[in-house]
Amino acid sequence: MKRIVIICGSIAGAIVASMTIITIAMSYRSGNLSSNMMLGYATMLLAFSLIFVGIKNYRDKYQNGIISFGKAFKTGLYIALIASTIYVVVWLISYYLFFPDFMELYTTCTLNELKAGGATQIQVDAKVAEMNSYKEMYKNPLMIILLTYTEILPLGILVSLICAFILKRKTKPAQITV
Repeated sequence: MKRIVIICGSIAGAIVASMTIITIAMSYRSGNLSSNMMLGYATMLLAFSLIFVGIKNYRDKYQNGIISFGKAFKTGLYIALIASTIYVVVWLISYYLFFPDFMELYTTCTLNELKAGGATQIQVDAKVAEMNSYKEMYKNPLMIILLTYTEILPLGILVSLICAFILKRKTKPAQITV
């Protein structure tokens, strides 16, 4: 299981990390973050498709076609943790070395979208307070790590649950002989 988890987790992490760098760079170039958010989450979903591959591979090659829901979920969770950790590490490096003004750009984009959507001054003021809170959190590296994990890991857990439910098998499939 260890080998499959490391390989699938590393590939998924590489996919998500590379797309993160590309989308952030595109955002900085365009000055708009929202359009790349959907692309980012779609990439995460694509990367987490390796959870399915990993669980199926482990079940079929090492478990004789049998795997419990718990074992399948655990395998998927480990893959998600490795991919998420790679994502977090790449984001930390990117943030501190290349995009230290990210929170300023994010705040500006968020407030511009809110105003363009016809928000009232009370709504804008509430969002300003919320964004200032995030800026304060982003001064602490531990908070950056926790916030970044909350972006990706819940999706990995959800995909792990779905894949474990789909791929669990209590008995070996019948062999068809011709």
